[in-house]
Amino acid sequence: MKFTCTKNNFNNGITIALKAVPGKTTMPILECVVIEAKGESIQFTTNDMQLGIETKIPAEVQEEGIVLVNAKTISEIVRRLPDEDVNFEVDENNNILLFCGKSKFNIPGIGHEEFPMLPKIDVEKKITISQFTLKEMIRQTIFSISNNESNKILTGELFEINGNEFKIASLDLVRVSIRKIQLNENYDHIKVVIPGKTLNEVSKILSGNMDDEVVISFSKNHVLFEFDQTLVISRLIEGNFYNIDQMLKNNYETKVKLNRQELFGCIDRATLLLREADKNPLFMNIRDHEIQMEINTKMGSMDEEVTSEKEGKDLTIALNPKFLIDVLKVIEDEDVYLYLFNSNAPCFIKNNEESYIYLILPVNQKRE
Repeated sequence: MKFTCTKNNFNNGITIALKAVPGKTTMPILECVVIEAKGESIQFTTNDMQLGIETKIPAEVQEEGIVLVNAKTISEIVRRLPDEDVNFEVDENNNILLFCGKSKFNIPGIGHEEFPMLPKIDVEKKITISQFTLKEMIRQTIFSISNNESNKILTGELFEINGNEFKIASLDLVRVSIRKIQLNENYDHIKVVIPGKTLNEVSKILSGNMDDEVVISFSKNHVLFEFDQTLVISRLIEGNFYNIDQMLKNNYETKVKLNRQELFGCIDRATLLLREADKNPLFMNIRDHEIQMEINTKMGSMDEEVTSEKEGKDLTIALNPKFLIDVLKVIEDEDVYLYLFNSNAPCFIKNNEESYIYLILPVNQKRE
Protein backbone atom coordinates (compact mmCIF):
# COMPACT_ATOMS: atom_id res chain seq x y z
CA MET A 1 0.00 0.00 0.00
CA LYS A 2 1.24 3.47 -0.84
CA PHE A 3 -0.44 6.88 -0.78
CA THR A 4 0.18 10.60 -0.29
CA CYS A 5 -2.18 13.10 1.33
CA THR A 6 -2.03 16.42 3.13
CA LYS A 7 -1.26 16.41 6.84
CA ASN A 8 -4.45 18.36 7.49
CA ASN A 9 -6.68 15.80 5.76
CA PHE A 10 -4.96 12.87 7.49
CA ASN A 11 -5.25 14.59 10.85
CA ASN A 12 -8.96 15.37 10.33
CA GLY A 13 -9.74 11.81 9.32
CA ILE A 14 -7.94 10.13 12.18
CA THR A 15 -9.41 12.61 14.69
CA ILE A 16 -12.93 11.62 13.64
CA ALA A 17 -12.08 7.91 13.72
CA LEU A 18 -10.60 8.19 17.23
CA LYS A 19 -14.07 8.89 18.63
CA ALA A 20 -14.89 5.18 18.35
CA VAL A 21 -11.65 4.00 19.97
CA PRO A 22 -12.26 2.84 23.57
CA GLY A 23 -10.25 4.43 26.36
CA LYS A 24 -9.99 1.12 28.20
CA THR A 25 -10.58 -2.32 26.75
CA THR A 26 -9.64 -5.96 27.31
CA MET A 27 -9.40 -6.32 23.51
CA PRO A 28 -6.23 -4.50 22.32
CA ILE A 29 -7.31 -4.86 18.69
CA LEU A 30 -10.11 -2.35 19.34
CA GLU A 31 -7.45 0.28 20.05
CA CYS A 32 -6.50 0.12 16.37
CA VAL A 33 -7.70 1.87 13.24
CA VAL A 34 -8.07 0.20 9.85
CA ILE A 35 -6.47 2.34 7.13
CA GLU A 36 -7.52 1.39 3.62
CA ALA A 37 -6.29 3.02 0.42
CA LYS A 38 -8.67 2.59 -2.49
CA GLY A 39 -9.47 4.64 -5.58
CA GLU A 40 -8.83 8.28 -4.77
CA SER A 41 -9.41 8.17 -1.03
CA ILE A 42 -8.27 6.75 2.29
CA GLN A 43 -10.83 5.21 4.63
CA PHE A 44 -10.34 5.07 8.39
CA THR A 45 -12.43 2.54 10.35
CA THR A 46 -12.72 2.13 14.12
CA ASN A 47 -15.12 0.09 16.23
CA ASP A 48 -15.55 -0.35 19.99
CA MET A 49 -18.37 -2.91 19.46
CA GLN A 50 -21.04 -0.36 20.48
CA LEU A 51 -20.03 2.55 18.28
CA GLY A 52 -18.32 2.32 14.90
CA ILE A 53 -17.02 4.99 12.52
CA GLU A 54 -15.92 5.04 8.90
CA THR A 55 -14.61 8.26 7.40
CA LYS A 56 -12.84 9.08 4.14
CA ILE A 57 -10.28 11.67 3.09
CA PRO A 58 -8.97 12.47 -0.42
CA ALA A 59 -5.53 11.11 -1.27
CA GLU A 60 -3.25 10.27 -4.17
CA VAL A 61 -3.16 6.47 -4.07
CA GLN A 62 -0.20 4.89 -5.82
CA GLU A 63 -0.88 1.37 -4.55
CA GLU A 64 -4.12 0.14 -2.96
CA GLY A 65 -4.04 -1.82 0.27
CA ILE A 66 -5.17 -2.13 3.86
CA VAL A 67 -3.43 -2.19 7.26
CA LEU A 68 -4.26 -2.05 10.96
CA VAL A 69 -2.32 0.21 13.35
CA ASN A 70 -2.70 1.60 16.87
CA ALA A 71 -5.02 4.59 16.45
CA LYS A 72 -3.64 6.86 19.16
CA THR A 73 -0.04 6.24 18.13
CA ILE A 74 -0.60 7.15 14.48
CA SER A 75 -2.75 10.11 15.51
CA GLU A 76 -0.10 11.59 17.81
CA ILE A 77 2.61 11.13 15.20
CA VAL A 78 0.65 12.83 12.41
CA ARG A 79 -0.49 15.65 14.69
CA ARG A 80 3.14 16.56 15.40
CA LEU A 81 4.37 16.35 11.80
CA PRO A 82 5.30 19.50 9.85
CA ASP A 83 2.58 21.01 7.66
CA GLU A 84 3.59 19.17 4.52
CA ASP A 85 2.30 16.17 2.56
CA VAL A 86 2.31 12.83 4.38
CA ASN A 87 3.73 9.85 2.51
CA PHE A 88 2.48 6.49 3.78
CA GLU A 89 3.82 3.11 2.65
CA VAL A 90 3.20 -0.46 3.87
CA ASP A 91 5.31 -3.47 2.90
CA GLU A 92 4.27 -7.12 2.59
CA ASN A 93 4.90 -7.66 6.34
CA ASN A 94 2.60 -4.79 7.37
CA ASN A 95 5.51 -2.57 8.37
CA ILE A 96 4.57 1.08 7.94
CA LEU A 97 6.96 3.71 6.62
CA LEU A 98 5.68 7.24 7.17
CA PHE A 99 7.62 10.31 6.17
CA CYS A 100 6.80 13.99 6.01
CA GLY A 101 9.32 16.71 5.30
CA LYS A 102 12.48 15.67 7.15
CA SER A 103 10.62 13.35 9.55
CA LYS A 104 10.54 9.59 9.04
CA PHE A 105 8.82 6.92 11.15
CA ASN A 106 8.84 3.14 11.00
CA ILE A 107 5.82 1.66 12.76
CA PRO A 108 4.75 -1.98 13.03
CA GLY A 109 1.32 -2.56 11.49
CA ILE A 110 -1.01 -5.55 11.86
CA GLY A 111 -3.05 -7.65 9.47
CA HIS A 112 -6.64 -6.45 9.50
CA GLU A 113 -8.30 -9.86 9.24
CA GLU A 114 -9.28 -10.16 12.91
CA PHE A 115 -10.58 -6.62 13.29
CA PRO A 116 -14.38 -6.47 13.73
CA MET A 117 -15.43 -4.36 10.74
CA LEU A 118 -18.70 -2.46 10.93
CA PRO A 119 -21.86 -4.56 10.56
CA LYS A 120 -24.05 -4.28 7.49
CA ILE A 121 -27.51 -3.34 8.72
CA ASP A 122 -30.90 -3.87 7.12
CA VAL A 123 -32.30 -0.36 7.01
CA GLU A 124 -36.00 -0.28 7.81
CA LYS A 125 -36.63 3.48 7.98
CA LYS A 126 -34.65 6.67 7.39
CA ILE A 127 -35.01 10.43 7.69
CA THR A 128 -33.05 13.39 6.35
CA ILE A 129 -32.39 16.46 8.47
CA SER A 130 -30.14 19.50 8.46
CA GLN A 131 -26.82 19.01 10.25
CA PHE A 132 -27.32 22.33 12.03
CA THR A 133 -30.74 21.29 13.33
CA LEU A 134 -29.61 17.89 14.59
CA LYS A 135 -26.52 19.36 16.26
CA GLU A 136 -28.67 21.99 18.01
CA MET A 137 -31.32 19.50 19.15
CA ILE A 138 -28.67 17.29 20.70
CA ARG A 139 -26.98 20.27 22.40
CA GLN A 140 -30.29 21.43 23.84
CA THR A 141 -31.17 18.06 25.43
CA ILE A 142 -28.04 15.97 26.03
CA PHE A 143 -27.24 17.55 29.40
CA SER A 144 -30.12 15.82 31.17
CA ILE A 145 -29.26 12.22 30.35
CA SER A 146 -28.22 10.08 33.30
CA ASN A 147 -24.70 8.73 33.83
CA ASN A 148 -26.02 5.89 36.00
CA GLU A 149 -25.23 2.73 34.04
CA SER A 150 -27.51 0.66 36.29
CA ASN A 151 -30.50 2.21 34.51
CA LYS A 152 -29.30 1.94 30.93
CA ILE A 153 -32.36 3.45 29.27
CA LEU A 154 -31.68 6.79 30.97
CA THR A 155 -28.16 6.99 29.51
CA GLY A 156 -29.69 7.52 26.07
CA GLU A 157 -32.04 9.89 24.31
CA LEU A 158 -35.44 9.15 22.84
CA PHE A 159 -35.74 9.79 19.09
CA GLU A 160 -39.39 9.75 18.04
CA ILE A 161 -40.91 10.65 14.69
CA ASN A 162 -44.66 10.96 14.18
CA GLY A 163 -45.59 12.12 10.70
CA ASN A 164 -43.54 15.28 10.24
CA GLU A 165 -42.86 15.88 13.96
CA PHE A 166 -39.40 14.93 15.20
CA LYS A 167 -38.90 14.84 18.97
CA ILE A 168 -35.75 14.26 21.04
CA ALA A 169 -36.12 13.74 24.78
CA SER A 170 -33.87 12.92 27.73
CA LEU A 171 -34.38 12.58 31.47
CA ASP A 172 -32.53 11.61 34.63
CA LEU A 173 -35.56 11.29 36.97
CA VAL A 174 -35.17 14.81 38.38
CA ARG A 175 -35.47 16.72 35.11
CA VAL A 176 -36.69 16.29 31.55
CA SER A 177 -35.53 17.97 28.33
CA ILE A 178 -37.59 17.88 25.13
CA ARG A 179 -36.99 19.46 21.71
CA LYS A 180 -39.42 19.24 18.80
CA ILE A 181 -39.19 20.35 15.19
CA GLN A 182 -41.30 19.96 12.05
CA LEU A 183 -39.65 17.97 9.26
CA ASN A 184 -40.10 18.79 5.57
CA GLU A 185 -41.96 15.54 4.88
CA ASN A 186 -43.98 12.87 6.65
CA TYR A 187 -42.42 9.63 7.87
CA ASP A 188 -43.66 6.36 9.32
CA HIS A 189 -43.62 6.18 13.11
CA ILE A 190 -40.15 5.69 14.59
CA LYS A 191 -39.34 5.37 18.29
CA VAL A 192 -35.82 4.39 19.43
CA VAL A 193 -33.36 5.16 22.23
CA ILE A 194 -29.85 6.14 21.12
CA PRO A 195 -26.88 6.08 23.54
CA GLY A 196 -25.83 9.49 24.81
CA LYS A 197 -22.20 8.68 24.01
CA THR A 198 -23.10 8.16 20.35
CA LEU A 199 -24.97 11.45 20.13
CA ASN A 200 -22.17 13.34 21.86
CA GLU A 201 -19.67 12.05 19.32
CA VAL A 202 -21.96 12.63 16.34
CA SER A 203 -22.55 16.19 17.51
CA LYS A 204 -18.80 16.84 17.67
CA ILE A 205 -18.26 15.56 14.12
CA LEU A 206 -21.20 17.35 12.46
CA SER A 207 -20.21 20.51 10.63
CA GLY A 208 -23.35 22.24 11.86
CA ASN A 209 -23.95 23.97 8.52
CA MET A 210 -27.59 24.67 7.72
CA ASP A 211 -27.17 23.60 4.08
CA ASP A 212 -25.49 20.27 4.89
CA GLU A 213 -27.70 17.27 5.57
CA VAL A 214 -27.41 14.08 7.58
CA VAL A 215 -29.31 10.90 6.77
CA ILE A 216 -30.36 8.91 9.85
CA SER A 217 -31.23 5.27 9.15
CA PHE A 218 -32.83 2.87 11.60
CA SER A 219 -32.84 -0.91 11.84
CA LYS A 220 -34.07 -3.20 14.59
CA ASN A 221 -30.89 -2.90 16.66
CA HIS A 222 -28.84 -0.10 15.11
CA VAL A 223 -28.90 3.55 14.06
CA LEU A 224 -26.75 4.84 11.22
CA PHE A 225 -25.72 8.47 10.64
CA GLU A 226 -24.38 9.36 7.18
CA PHE A 227 -23.00 12.82 6.41
CA ASP A 228 -20.16 14.37 4.44
CA GLN A 229 -17.63 11.53 4.03
CA THR A 230 -18.44 9.92 7.38
CA LEU A 231 -20.59 7.02 8.55
CA VAL A 232 -21.37 6.48 12.25
CA ILE A 233 -23.14 3.31 13.33
CA SER A 234 -24.32 2.57 16.85
CA ARG A 235 -26.28 -0.03 18.73
CA LEU A 236 -29.62 1.12 20.09
CA ILE A 237 -30.49 0.82 23.77
CA GLU A 238 -33.05 -1.90 24.33
CA GLY A 239 -36.13 -1.31 26.47
CA ASN A 240 -39.04 1.07 26.75
CA PHE A 241 -38.39 4.74 27.42
CA TYR A 242 -40.30 6.44 30.21
CA ASN A 243 -43.73 7.78 29.28
CA ILE A 244 -42.79 11.44 29.39
CA ASP A 245 -46.22 12.55 28.16
CA GLN A 246 -47.64 11.62 31.56
CA MET A 247 -45.20 14.04 33.18
CA LEU A 248 -46.24 17.00 31.06
CA LYS A 249 -49.28 18.36 32.88
CA ASN A 250 -50.68 21.47 31.25
CA ASN A 251 -52.43 22.86 34.34
CA TYR A 252 -50.62 25.58 36.25
CA GLU A 253 -51.51 28.29 38.74
CA THR A 254 -48.57 30.63 38.22
CA LYS A 255 -46.97 31.81 34.99
CA VAL A 256 -43.87 34.00 35.12
CA LYS A 257 -42.16 35.89 32.29
CA LEU A 258 -38.51 36.86 32.78
CA ASN A 259 -35.66 38.24 30.73
CA ARG A 260 -33.44 35.23 30.05
CA GLN A 261 -30.14 37.08 30.29
CA GLU A 262 -31.06 38.78 33.58
CA LEU A 263 -32.22 35.50 35.08
CA PHE A 264 -29.10 33.69 33.88
CA GLY A 265 -26.82 36.35 35.33
CA CYS A 266 -28.49 36.15 38.74
CA ILE A 267 -28.32 32.37 38.95
CA ASP A 268 -24.78 32.32 37.61
CA ARG A 269 -23.72 34.64 40.44
CA ALA A 270 -25.51 32.43 42.95
CA THR A 271 -23.53 29.37 41.83
CA LEU A 272 -20.29 31.12 42.81
CA LEU A 273 -21.13 30.06 46.36
CA LEU A 274 -21.48 26.38 45.40
CA ARG A 275 -18.75 23.79 45.45
CA GLU A 276 -18.87 20.99 42.89
CA ALA A 277 -20.61 18.51 45.19
CA ASP A 278 -22.96 21.01 46.87
CA LYS A 279 -26.69 20.57 46.37
CA ASN A 280 -27.94 23.72 48.06
CA PRO A 281 -31.16 24.90 46.40
CA LEU A 282 -31.96 28.31 45.01
CA PHE A 283 -35.11 29.72 46.63
CA MET A 284 -37.37 31.64 44.27
CA ASN A 285 -39.94 33.81 46.03
CA ILE A 286 -42.35 34.75 43.26
CA ARG A 287 -44.32 37.93 43.77
CA ASP A 288 -46.23 40.35 41.52
CA HIS A 289 -43.43 42.19 39.68
CA GLU A 290 -40.28 40.45 40.85
CA ILE A 291 -38.73 37.24 42.03
CA GLN A 292 -36.51 37.33 45.08
CA MET A 293 -33.68 34.84 44.64
CA GLU A 294 -31.94 33.47 47.73
CA ILE A 295 -29.18 30.94 48.26
CA ASN A 296 -27.37 30.01 51.47
CA THR A 297 -24.29 27.78 51.53
CA LYS A 298 -21.25 27.13 53.71
CA MET A 299 -19.37 29.66 51.57
CA GLY A 300 -21.89 32.43 52.16
CA SER A 301 -25.29 33.68 51.10
CA MET A 302 -26.78 35.81 48.34
CA ASP A 303 -30.13 37.40 47.64
CA GLU A 304 -31.11 39.33 44.55
CA GLU A 305 -34.30 40.56 42.94
CA VAL A 306 -35.15 39.85 39.32
CA THR A 307 -37.87 41.79 37.48
CA SER A 308 -40.71 39.61 36.23
CA GLU A 309 -44.29 39.58 34.98
CA LYS A 310 -46.56 37.20 36.89
CA GLU A 311 -49.96 35.71 36.22
CA GLY A 312 -51.63 33.77 39.04
CA LYS A 313 -50.77 33.29 42.68
CA ASP A 314 -47.61 34.02 44.66
CA LEU A 315 -45.47 31.05 45.63
CA THR A 316 -42.01 29.99 46.75
CA ILE A 317 -40.16 27.14 45.10
CA ALA A 318 -36.66 25.72 45.63
CA LEU A 319 -34.77 24.48 42.56
CA ASN A 320 -31.32 23.18 41.77
CA PRO A 321 -29.54 26.25 40.33
CA LYS A 322 -27.22 24.14 38.17
CA PHE A 323 -30.24 22.61 36.44
CA LEU A 324 -31.61 26.07 35.71
CA ILE A 325 -28.24 27.17 34.31
CA ASP A 326 -28.16 24.13 31.98
CA VAL A 327 -31.53 25.12 30.53
CA LEU A 328 -30.86 28.85 30.22
CA LYS A 329 -27.58 28.16 28.38
CA VAL A 330 -29.37 26.44 25.51
CA ILE A 331 -32.46 28.65 25.17
CA GLU A 332 -31.94 31.51 22.73
CA ASP A 333 -35.20 33.42 23.26
CA GLU A 334 -34.99 36.87 24.80
CA ASP A 335 -37.66 36.00 27.37
CA VAL A 336 -38.38 32.74 29.17
CA TYR A 337 -41.63 31.52 30.70
CA LEU A 338 -41.90 29.50 33.91
CA TYR A 339 -45.08 27.53 34.62
CA LEU A 340 -45.71 26.37 38.19
CA PHE A 341 -48.53 24.68 40.11
CA ASN A 342 -47.27 24.71 43.70
CA SER A 343 -44.06 24.49 45.71
CA ASN A 344 -43.92 20.70 45.45
CA ALA A 345 -44.81 20.32 41.76
CA PRO A 346 -42.40 20.49 38.81
CA CYS A 347 -41.32 23.77 37.26
CA PHE A 348 -41.82 23.92 33.49
CA ILE A 349 -39.83 26.14 31.17
CA LYS A 350 -41.25 26.23 27.66
CA ASN A 351 -42.18 28.52 24.78
CA ASN A 352 -45.65 29.07 23.39
CA GLU A 353 -45.14 26.64 20.51
CA GLU A 354 -43.71 24.02 22.90
CA SER A 355 -40.81 23.43 20.51
CA TYR A 356 -38.83 23.08 23.73
CA ILE A 357 -40.04 21.90 27.12
CA TYR A 358 -37.88 21.58 30.23
CA LEU A 359 -39.14 20.09 33.48
CA ILE A 360 -37.24 20.48 36.75
CA LEU A 361 -38.40 18.85 39.99
CA PRO A 362 -38.25 21.03 43.12
CA VAL A 363 -35.99 20.15 46.02
CA ASN A 364 -36.57 20.08 49.76
CA GLN A 365 -37.31 23.59 50.99
CA LYS A 366 -35.47 23.19 54.28
CA ARG A 367 -33.32 26.29 54.75
CA GLU A 368 -29.85 26.13 56.31
